Amino acid sequence: MRVLGIDPGLTRCGVAVVDGAPGRTLTAHHIGVLRTDPDQPTEQRLLAIERGLADLVDGWSPEVIAIERVFSQHNVRSAMGTAQAAAMGLLLAAQRGIAVGMHTPTEVKAAVTGTGRADKAQVTTMVVRLLRLDAPPRPADAADAVAIAICQIWRGTGQRRLAEALAAAR
Repeated sequence: MRVLGIDPGLTRCGVAVVDGAPGRTLTAHHIGVLRTDPDQPTEQRLLAIERGLADLVDGWSPEVIAIERVFSQHNVRSAMGTAQAAAMGLLLAAQRGIAVGMHTPTEVKAAVTGTGRADKAQVTTMVVRLLRLDAPPRPADAADAVAIAICQIWRGTGQRRLAEALAAAR
């Protein structure tokens, strides 16, 4: 299975393309961050994120787009930007007929480290080990995107099966 993992953010949107299956070796094809200028209007920033995600979909043809589910934050402005960036991935998936997996931060941490209370350093350490990387992905948003993709590969969601059923019905 090939997954595009997205750690949504308006300034830094972590992205990773990972292949794998439960019990099999994981392979990272792309690990990075889509950046936008905070001085630009929000609509231009969202357009840049959508274009960056579209380029990854066009270049890597993922079967699933896995996105970190936006959770309640104390900073409403930050949560809003995160939700808007996540929406770009959701929109692209809907436009292209790609299945979507949504995962909470706790779910991602538990899948990758064994505990939902892991800190960012623990998640990054496990990403490096699981993918046999020479160095940790930087910034942390990139490592988080890898972890989201791994969570999807290992745990999946019912949404993937739903998308397959819908595709078969067409």
